[in-house]
Amino acid sequence: MLETGVRKENRTGTDTISAFGAHYKVDLANGLPLLTTKKVFFKSVIRELLWYLSGETHIRNLRKHTKIWDAWTSEEKNWEIGRMYGYQWVNWEKYTKDDNTGQYNKTYINQIDEVINLIKNNPESRRMVVTAWNPSVLDEIALPSCHAFFIFNVTGDKLNCHLTQRSGDIALGIPFNLACYATLTQMIAQETGYKLGQFSHYINDAHIYVNHVDGLKEQLEREFRPLPKLEIKNKSFWDLEFEDFTLKDYNPHPSIRFEVAV
Repeated sequence: MLETGVRKENRTGTDTISAFGAHYKVDLANGLPLLTTKKVFFKSVIRELLWYLSGETHIRNLRKHTKIWDAWTSEEKNWEIGRMYGYQWVNWEKYTKDDNTGQYNKTYINQIDEVINLIKNNPESRRMVVTAWNPSVLDEIALPSCHAFFIFNVTGDKLNCHLTQRSGDIALGIPFNLACYATLTQMIAQETGYKLGQFSHYINDAHIYVNHVDGLKEQLEREFRPLPKLEIKNKSFWDLEFEDFTLKDYNPHPSIRFEVAV
């Protein structure tokens, strides 16, 4: 980004150094891809992931443990963020017409369950897609979904995951997104009986906020350390709780403070 990016203005008022179409892959069998060149607060990653899976449209429960979403709502708004991310994952709204009455009834699709069922029963499927991008709610949510949709793929005895992201903050957001979806992939692999494959990540607008440059340059000077391992208790997917995740052998460099642009 620093070498090839172009400086751009944006809605936050803090310019970015932006590049189009960044992509990388990591082999999840090598360990949890949690950055070692700076400390990433993994407890917050797990809290956020479980919040997504809850389908809640507010952060009242999440902020008891982490304040990472506080910047996008407030107490005056009752900590509501709207029907985004997790709500779309597990409560995608569907309307069906009753042929007898002519009325439309609202039901819900749990996209995560649909994917798990496909992996278990039709692993050759190329339709293991979960989308958080719902155009009908963009004017009512706190932030249009940055990590817009993700796709699973089974290759042999391994489960792979690809994430497409419309916009990615390299310093702050991407490390969380990487760890979050790697963890979700491990959860689903454990549920469906597959080994860990690859995580593929495409970022349409990959950017660095200009006030993050110095911190990232410091991070680039640091040596990589061995990746940690994640252990997940052997429980049903929907029964997993925060205490069921154990991070082993994480020895990162110190954290680097980056300001959030809202």
